[in-house]
Amino acid sequence: MGADEALEQLYAAHWRSLVRLAALLVRDLGTAEEVTQDAFVAVHARWQRLRDPDRALAYLRRSVVNGSRTVLRHRGVVARHMERQGPPADGPPADARLVDLDRRRAVLDAMATLPQRQREVIALRHYAELSEAEIADTLGISRGAVKSHASRGSAALRERLSDLWEERP
Repeated sequence: MGADEALEQLYAAHWRSLVRLAALLVRDLGTAEEVTQDAFVAVHARWQRLRDPDRALAYLRRSVVNGSRTVLRHRGVVARHMERQGPPADGPPADARLVDLDRRRAVLDAMATLPQRQREVIALRHYAELSEAEIADTLGISRGAVKSHASRGSAALRERLSDLWEERP
């Protein structure tokens, strides 16, 4: 099977889940789609150099995670630059009638406070439903590190969100 056909199949089967993974990490659907598209383009360009084409999905996941890291690093640079220029004008207030959306945002906000590795492991485990071995392979870390990051990240999220849910009516 050629690169075009293989990537068409991967795209059809995994595009949405890869975009959602990126969206959990970068918190912006448009950017998540760009990151995912860039990952597919990179895999296509390197298809002939893949040692094991059956591992293309793992390579795509790793590319999405790495692309998300790049976006977040860039945002950090922009944020530091904006701090030097002063605070931005206040935006419109949040739409209070969408409680479900508010809760999702709260979870994403809580995830954003986690260290990078914990955030990535939590997203891969609970959203992408990957096994510890798959997460370890995707992130290039040991299974023990996956367990440690998952445990610490989950505990931190429980703590942050329990306070938040107690404050709600």
